[in-house]
Amino acid sequence: MGGGPPKDHLLFAVPAPEPPNVIDDLRKEFPHIEITWQQVPFTFDFKVIADSLPKDIWDGVTILCTFAAFPKDRKAAQDLKLVQLLSAGSNHVQDLWIWKDEDITICTASGIHGPQIAEWVVMTHLVHTHKYKQLYELQKKHEWPRSINAERQQSVRDRVGLRVGILGYGSIGRQVGNLAKAMGMEVLAYTATAKDTPEKRKDPGFIVPGTGDKDGEVPKEWFSGLDKESLHHFLKQDLDWVVVAVPLTEETRHFLSKDEFRKLSHDGKRQVFVTNIARGPIIDQPALIEALKDGTLDGAALDVTDPEPLPEDSELWDMENVVLTPHISGSGVSYMERALQVMAVNLGKKEKGERLINVVNRDRGY
Repeated sequence: MGGGPPKDHLLFAVPAPEPPNVIDDLRKEFPHIEITWQQVPFTFDFKVIADSLPKDIWDGVTILCTFAAFPKDRKAAQDLKLVQLLSAGSNHVQDLWIWKDEDITICTASGIHGPQIAEWVVMTHLVHTHKYKQLYELQKKHEWPRSINAERQQSVRDRVGLRVGILGYGSIGRQVGNLAKAMGMEVLAYTATAKDTPEKRKDPGFIVPGTGDKDGEVPKEWFSGLDKESLHHFLKQDLDWVVVAVPLTEETRHFLSKDEFRKLSHDGKRQVFVTNIARGPIIDQPALIEALKDGTLDGAALDVTDPEPLPEDSELWDMENVVLTPHISGSGVSYMERALQVMAVNLGKKEKGERLINVVNRDRGY
């Protein structure tokens, strides 16, 4: 009689071939879970992916691990209980039925991107502050001008003693803070809600070993709030660099615009650099372009834009004080391995009846 609880069926719907060793290890660790790997097209076009899948692919699936492959409705996936996204954000699924069906728990892969994105953040910042574009052009022309050393002594400053404000102190922001402190900078953290106790400052999510700021000890100061007054108070803290790492929600859409850039730079009197690795619409892009052109801001590094792909006629492409990349800062050979580690952690917690990590709060939107 009976046979215990129904067997879970985990479907990986991923734009990559099955990594044999990793999946074999999962099958050994969780022998009671049926695991299926389905390679899908590399796109975020839900319809293109859906049309590529066998019609019976969702039968019996209780757990789905994916970027953007979803059943068309609840009827097509009646047993689905958990969606493990392979992205740090969830804004791309918030118009889908799975978001509205609160019987389905949604988790993200937040935490896996910290090392590679933080390295991109530091790299592109130093490309600007060390004027590497100029040096690269000299290399291409095989030139070694004798005057270059004297010029750089007048124009290049290291980061020691400068202040970086990290707008969104999650897993990525914490690793940026970790690296910035190692460079001798003062770190100021900004979060949506107050982190006014040591317990609240801890990172409860997935952490790549040896990285981040697990106990929240790096920032010299903490700030919080989603209202303009709180944001402006943070931006007026004599910052030299602002790193945007907040999720995109209705509250953070155009979070930084003309007024914010003016306050950040003290009306253009302070040379401030802005980095955005979050989502393009968090910054009012026309206002950013204007601030970069009129000297309100010193420069910007952008891995995300609004819209994406960035139109060919955008002024951002040719601006000397802009470093621009096509939303690739999170890419790397460790991506899938770490994402599957998050899935494994959550499978273990589910088995023990413990709270999962990286669970999306639908009210907040992340």
